[in-house]
Amino acid sequence: METELQAHTYAERERLAALLADLTEQQWDTPSLCAGWRVREVVAHITMPFRTSAPRFVAGLVTARFSFNRYADSVARRDGARMTTDELLGTLRDNIRHPWQPPGGGPAAALSHDVIHGLDITEPLGLPPAPTERIATVLAHSRPRALAYFGVDLTGVELRATDAEFRLGTGSVVELPVKDILLTVTGRRPVRHEGATAPARPTPGTSG
Repeated sequence: METELQAHTYAERERLAALLADLTEQQWDTPSLCAGWRVREVVAHITMPFRTSAPRFVAGLVTARFSFNRYADSVARRDGARMTTDELLGTLRDNIRHPWQPPGGGPAAALSHDVIHGLDITEPLGLPPAPTERIATVLAHSRPRALAYFGVDLTGVELRATDAEFRLGTGSVVELPVKDILLTVTGRRPVRHEGATAPARPTPGTSG
């Protein structure tokens, strides 16, 4: 039986595939929110699990000296360069209902992966983000350890959503739409509060 999280994940992939289908080649080459990655590298990263067997993944991780970020970056750059836009889009379309989940992350992590990297694409292109409910679902299922992974300092700050029931942290209230909260806690946008800092752009491969 399909769970709510899986349904959101499949819907997000369908949404991204529809948006990507209308992009020009110039838009595919637009820098994303991930440093050093264009839109095409982000799509290559999103679809990497669909093309990579477990043995191949382990071998790549060994080559990258067990750094997932290093491995993900090299694969995204390689596949972004060698695969055409039609091939990248086709891989996404063919795997809308692929059961992949990040190791140990479960369905919530799979949804986070696609929604966060979707924002990496739509924000610089000025395209619609995932629906508010979907982004709020990602935030609601985010584990403290996963958020800590991005290294964002929220000391003395409470992020409070203006368009959903969500709040995070304690301290001075900063009200934002859930989209901007997700961009903030994943290091895509600075924390707009004195004394709190965040990376300007995330390391390639980081998605929660």
